[in-house]
Amino acid sequence: MKMVNLKCDVGMYIEPVVLCAQVASAFYDTGLQSTVKERYENNQNFTNVDSQQKAISNFYMVYTMVGKFVPIIPAIILARCGDRGYRKLPIVVPLIGYFFARMFLIFVIMFNWPLEVMYGGAVIHGLCGGFSSYWAGVMALVSLNTSEEERSPRIMRMELVYGIAGLVGSLASGHLFQLYTVKLKSGVILVGLSVALYFFCLFYSTFVLRIARSGGTSERRESVGILERSYRNTTNIALLFAGAILYDIAVGGGMEILVSYVMKEPLNWDAKQIGYGNAAGFVIFITSFLGVKVFSRCFSDASLIMIGMLSFCAGIYFMAFVTSTYWFYLARCLMLFALIPMPTIRSVLSKQVEGSSYGVILIALQLSFKLVSLAYTPIYTKVYQATLDVFPGFVFTLSSIITFVAIIPICIVGCRTAHRAYERIEGN
Repeated sequence: MKMVNLKCDVGMYIEPVVLCAQVASAFYDTGLQSTVKERYENNQNFTNVDSQQKAISNFYMVYTMVGKFVPIIPAIILARCGDRGYRKLPIVVPLIGYFFARMFLIFVIMFNWPLEVMYGGAVIHGLCGGFSSYWAGVMALVSLNTSEEERSPRIMRMELVYGIAGLVGSLASGHLFQLYTVKLKSGVILVGLSVALYFFCLFYSTFVLRIARSGGTSERRESVGILERSYRNTTNIALLFAGAILYDIAVGGGMEILVSYVMKEPLNWDAKQIGYGNAAGFVIFITSFLGVKVFSRCFSDASLIMIGMLSFCAGIYFMAFVTSTYWFYLARCLMLFALIPMPTIRSVLSKQVEGSSYGVILIALQLSFKLVSLAYTPIYTKVYQATLDVFPGFVFTLSSIITFVAIIPICIVGCRTAHRAYERIEGN
């Protein structure tokens, strides 16, 4: 009887999926980044660093845009299915896409296929909903099973699991990439482990994961609450979307270029250093989680979001002037709380709608990110290429400016919330 209960308890946790999927993703990212670098360095058509940088940034531009455009309609369909009670679909279907799409890199390495084959993997990944559907499905599941008071810490805890997994995966990935045998080239073992971990996630989410059936009382209470909420909430949703989108542009654009930036002089990283650099990014998940635990005792949600945005604003501005690996890590240190804003914004958004709409509001946010990225990805890439000889860090300065602008709508939300709280006190 105890064994049966244990099995049921284990099946109630989504954390094993998040953990293993992120380790798999870290393995894959390092594998792809290192493979791309090696291919273009060994390609005689690209004789100097600038031509290699432009080729690498163009590859990532197309690869990223395909991965962001294709999932839009599938993600909407999966979100609707999730809100109709099929909560596992937005998680399981994207994992199928991850499993098959990641195999493409194994074939590219083993059989020396052209890198453009990876675009096909991005299409398969997108047709299954992509990361937008997967992560929105995870967040909807967490939101549905927590109260409003518990939601921010629980979502941040999920981000912590995500970050620790990415940290461990990134630290190991650079070493694993260099493993090879007589029959297997460098990178095959690393990417093979990534595919194996995705298979485990798919198996767990399909056959082990169970969805808690929450009682109707809380949802009915939230439904009544949503009818009582007024225009203020609609305005808050719009402001939160504006702040989140602007922040996503700043972070997404900057981090996409950083992938190419570390491969050229003066950094010119190898696979091991790439893994360590990616790991530094995942340390921020841990520091952001600790930041929420400490700051949430004294600050509102809006203040937490602004603290995180200011942290990234300072760090990405410093990154524009990085000339050595040491300075790179100093810039990362300034970004210690840069991951506080997004999970906090998701938590605040989920409090504005009833439980049956969690999936829709969260996927709407993710798809908003996808749509704007179709514009900022090529813009950032072309700006980077145009300023490569003069000031290659200019795009990071641009991200810093956009982040500062993103703080404005969040500040307005904070002022409106404080004013509403004051009115309630006056009314009592």
